Amino acid sequence: MSTSTRVSDPRPWLNLPNALTWLRILMIPAIVVLFYLPSWWADPAACAGFAFAGITDTLDGYFARKLGQTSRLGAFLDPVADKLIVACALVLIVSKDPRWYLVIVAIVIIGREIAVSALREWMAEIGARGRVAVSVWGKLKTIMQIVGLSFLLFRRDLFGVPIYSIGVGLTVVAAALTLWSMILYLRLAWPELRGSAGA
Repeated sequence: MSTSTRVSDPRPWLNLPNALTWLRILMIPAIVVLFYLPSWWADPAACAGFAFAGITDTLDGYFARKLGQTSRLGAFLDPVADKLIVACALVLIVSKDPRWYLVIVAIVIIGREIAVSALREWMAEIGARGRVAVSVWGKLKTIMQIVGLSFLLFRRDLFGVPIYSIGVGLTVVAAALTLWSMILYLRLAWPELRGSAGA
């Protein structure tokens, strides 16, 4: 979730919201190492690390607004951190479970993130970024994605509950919401896209 681009913090490198975002980025190599460690506790730890990163994604935006510590640096870093950790998790999962539908889900989610990021960047350049602000569908997609990928990183049953299978289902739903939210963004941006094409 992106924070405002208005600069209200003279020391953006040191503030709490950006520290949480940097922490999310630094957790990526830790999750990779945990994923491949041959220890019984490694998968639960990777799951917990990814889930914690998802929580910091909510907290950094909250604290930025609450403490008045929004910055251009935060507005840049936050979506980059989100996309990096999600792409990393998907690549890790597919490396161990390359079934065709999981590969397609990974392609859909990563491809959508690239496309929407490019769309938002272009809309910002023409002064119309507000038209592609985060929607309710986008937020729901994010929740489903964080929970689903966390379960997939757990990679085992828990008290007889098929956590991995549930994670597959949630991630497939997240991919469907990903496509739907992208369609909504494209519809909102279509007048500008059509105008640009005809220019």
